[in-house]
Amino acid sequence: MVRITVQMVRNKAEHHDRLLAPLEEIALHQENIEKIEYIQDWCPKLKILLMQSNLIGKIENLNKLKHLNYLNLALNNIEIIENLERCESLQKLDLTVNFIGEIVSVESLIGNYNLDNLYLTGNPCTDYDNYRDFVIGTLPQLAYLDGREIDRSERIKALQNLPVIRQDILFEQNEYRHRRRKQKARLEYEIQYKWDNEYKDMDPDERNKKFYAEKCEHSPEVRHEMERMRLLKLKSYETEKKTEEKRQYKFFAPDGRPFNINQAKIPFLFNDTEPDKYVLDLAVYKHMDTSLIDVDVQPNYVRALIKEKIFQLHLPEEVDTTNSTAQRSQITGHLVVTMPKVNVIIKPQRALETEKEKKAQLYTEHHVSECNEGSGQSKREFLEIGPADNILDLSKMTLTKKVPDYIDPRIKLGVKQPSPDFVDNPEVPDLI
Repeated sequence: MVRITVQMVRNKAEHHDRLLAPLEEIALHQENIEKIEYIQDWCPKLKILLMQSNLIGKIENLNKLKHLNYLNLALNNIEIIENLERCESLQKLDLTVNFIGEIVSVESLIGNYNLDNLYLTGNPCTDYDNYRDFVIGTLPQLAYLDGREIDRSERIKALQNLPVIRQDILFEQNEYRHRRRKQKARLEYEIQYKWDNEYKDMDPDERNKKFYAEKCEHSPEVRHEMERMRLLKLKSYETEKKTEEKRQYKFFAPDGRPFNINQAKIPFLFNDTEPDKYVLDLAVYKHMDTSLIDVDVQPNYVRALIKEKIFQLHLPEEVDTTNSTAQRSQITGHLVVTMPKVNVIIKPQRALETEKEKKAQLYTEHHVSECNEGSGQSKREFLEIGPADNILDLSKMTLTKKVPDYIDPRIKLGVKQPSPDFVDNPEVPDLI
């Protein structure tokens, strides 16, 4: 059973700063409420109360709402109109699609002088002969009934025939009361029988499918049963969800090795290329509060608890937990964990280059050996290091040439030099 709570009413009053005392309008529709309570004490100044599409079976606890002028109780389980005599400001009452068969109960509204609009469409009483004339004659203050304006001639005719019409209405009402009593007993027995036999061990989804596939009557009992099915299905879903959330994660293997766990399914980057440290970059949600994140660095693993979701990563080498740091980016929100290694040997640059050359030579020897074995040759060959005699040496292309201290001005670059036996005759003029 859904009950009206302070929190529910405050949530519906967000447009009024969640204040209840001065509230003049509230909508509590489609909340599956079964009883009207507390509203008249919390919101005494209400003018509009909307409670359609619920499971309310009785009009009650509204007598203190002196300012109420519109009450909507459509699509509920109301069978009698009552307890509205003291709502003296009531102007519009909507009781569409309820189960009002006691049409004589409209006489309780005679004292509501301001009531000028009444809706009873979809109730069993609308099937009675002379239903409209009876209501118009009983409530002369009405201006509209079921959305139709009441004419003056229609009102005079209803008032003239009211005594006769009332007798017919009472007879039809008694017949309906008898049928309703039998229907209620039968439906209660059928519903209980199904729960004791058919629905007892049935899966919730199959039970709901079977229930909605069957033809059912329009009655308060059936509406309550529909709500019961909905709540059971919701409860089953919540139970399955809680069971899934309670899954126990194992942090370590039987041999003590940490497992890799990413329960939060957060993207991450793990940098292990640097020789002296590991860097873990967790793409934590940008707007998540840092207080919801807890980081724990151990010698062989790092664990982060992100909003109760576990992230754990196994580290290839032992790290220094004392000097490890965790920082949060103010721009991206990422969590960066820096973990220095414990056993780090820092080699000089020349030693690293020598080591790389040795590894390259070993790889070359191994590769050539495999090629010879594949070709059937038993002889091991090595790659030649350095330029051969018949190979052009390009290593001295960028070297600067040595310039001599004195250059003969008579020697022109690019001009062909005379032969050794050439004799220069001074009497011969120079060529122009």
